[in-house]
Amino acid sequence: MKGEFYGWPGQGEPSRYHSGMKPRLLSLQLFLACALSFSIPQPLRANGLPDLGDVAQADMSPALEKRIGEQVLNALRHDPSWLGDEEVNAYLNRLGNRLASHSEETRLTVSLFALRDSSLNAFAVPGGVIGVHTGLILAAESESELASVLAHEISHVTQHHQARMISKAGQGQIASIAALVVAVLAARSNPDLAMGAATAGQAVNIQNQLNYTRDFEREADRLGLDLLNRSGYDVRSMESFFERLQKYGRLYDNNTPGYLRTHPLTTERLADIGNRIQGLPYKQVADSLEFQLVRAKLRAQEGTAQDAVTYFSTQLKNKTYAGDPAAVHYGLSQSYLRAGNLAAAEKSLENIRQLKAESSLFLTLAADLRSKQNDAKGAVAILRAAYKRYPQERAVVYALIEALLTAGQPKEALKITQDDLFSHANDSLAHSLQAKTYAALGQRLQQHRAQAEAYALTGRLSEAIGQLELAQKAGDGSFYEQSQVDARLQEFRARREEEKKLIKGK
Repeated sequence: MKGEFYGWPGQGEPSRYHSGMKPRLLSLQLFLACALSFSIPQPLRANGLPDLGDVAQADMSPALEKRIGEQVLNALRHDPSWLGDEEVNAYLNRLGNRLASHSEETRLTVSLFALRDSSLNAFAVPGGVIGVHTGLILAAESESELASVLAHEISHVTQHHQARMISKAGQGQIASIAALVVAVLAARSNPDLAMGAATAGQAVNIQNQLNYTRDFEREADRLGLDLLNRSGYDVRSMESFFERLQKYGRLYDNNTPGYLRTHPLTTERLADIGNRIQGLPYKQVADSLEFQLVRAKLRAQEGTAQDAVTYFSTQLKNKTYAGDPAAVHYGLSQSYLRAGNLAAAEKSLENIRQLKAESSLFLTLAADLRSKQNDAKGAVAILRAAYKRYPQERAVVYALIEALLTAGQPKEALKITQDDLFSHANDSLAHSLQAKTYAALGQRLQQHRAQAEAYALTGRLSEAIGQLELAQKAGDGSFYEQSQVDARLQEFRARREEEKKLIKGK
C-alpha cells in the first residue's frame, strides 16, 4: 500500500518502544488526505492561486492548527515506523528550532521527529509538527543540506500552507477533522476499511490536493533560504541537494523521491533558487559532531549488523571518511553492539576516548554496553556523571532512571523523576517512567496516577481514565492523594465528553 499517497510516512520496522506487525494500510496519510478532499475551498480550485504570506487571511485558527498537529503526532507515536530514538529526535528539534528562531513569526516552536523509512522525505502538518524520514537524514551529505530541507518545511509552517490547503471553513471543521482522526485510527487494524475510505475520498483527487502548489513552493524556497542564511548554514546546500534529488528522479523514474511528488521541483524553481543564492556571500560551514553521530547511529541500524560493521570498518581502514573519526568509531561501536560483539564495541569506544571527543551520545552508548554485560552499577555510575554534565539531554535522564531501576534503586529513580517533571511536566515518557518507579516501590495508586498522565499526554484519554479508576481502587493512598485522583478523573471524563461532542459535531 506504500506509495499510494506520496510524501507521507510509510511503514517501517517496529521501533524500540513500539512493537507489532506491519499494518498493510494507509496510515496517517489518509487523515490529511481525507481532510483535504472534504474541505478544499472552491475559490482555490477555481483559479489555482492561493493567498500567500498574509496570516490574517488564514481561516483556520492557530488553536485548531495546534490541535490537528497534536492529533497527528499522537497517532504517529503508535505507528510502526515511529523511530522513538530520543537522541535522534533531540538533534532534529535543536536543528529545527535553531532555524525557527530566525523566523519572522515570533516565538515559533516546531516539533520534529524521525520515522524509520528509507525513502527520501520530510513533511509538515499544521501546528508546527514536522516528520523526517531516516532515509533523508542519511542522504544529506552535509548538515546544511539537511537544514535546507527543514528550513523549507518550517517555511510551509510559518506561511500556514497546510492550513490553507486543508480548510477555509474555520472552526466549523473541528468536528470533521476529529472524526477523521478517529476513523483513521480505527482503520489501522482493518485494511479493507482503509481502502474503502480511500475509494470514497477519490484517491487521485486527494493526491493532487496533497501536492504543494508552485506558488507555495517558491515562497517556501525564498523564506527557507533566508532562514538558512540567518541561521549560519550554507545556502548553496539547498540548490545542491534539490539538484541531486531531481537527478535521482530522472534516473529512476519509478522511484522518484517522495519529497518531489508532494513538493514539485521544476527547472524554474531551481533557477530561481540559484539566482537568489548568487547575491549571497560564500560560506563554508563545517558539520557539527552531533550531525555526524546521528547519521552514524542511523547507518549502524541499516541492513544487517555485519553489513554495518563492514561499512564502518572499511571507512576506518581506507580512511575514506570526510568528517570526525570519532563519529566513524561510534558507528562501528554501535554496529558491534547490534551484532552482539560487546568486546569489539568496547574497543571502538576506547578509540573514541583516546580521540578526546565529547558528546552525551558516547556516554549513553558506554552505559548501554555496561548494561548488556549485566553491570548495572557500572551503567549507573556512567549515567550519573552524564546527568551532571548533560542534564538537559532527555535520553540521559531516561537512561539513568531505567538503570537505577535495574540496579534496584527505585527511591533514587523516583527522586529524579520528581525533579525532572518539575521542568518537563508535559513529557509523557517521564510520567511513564515515574509509573515504573512507583510500581517498583509498591505504590499502586501513584503508579496508576502517573501512567494516567502519560496516556493523557499522548491522546489516549480512555486509557488514562481507566488508570485513574484503578488508582481509586488501589487503597494505598492518603486522603489527599485520593482527592487528587478523584479530581483528575472528573476532569478527564469531562474532557472525553467534550471530545465526543466535537466528533459528533454537536
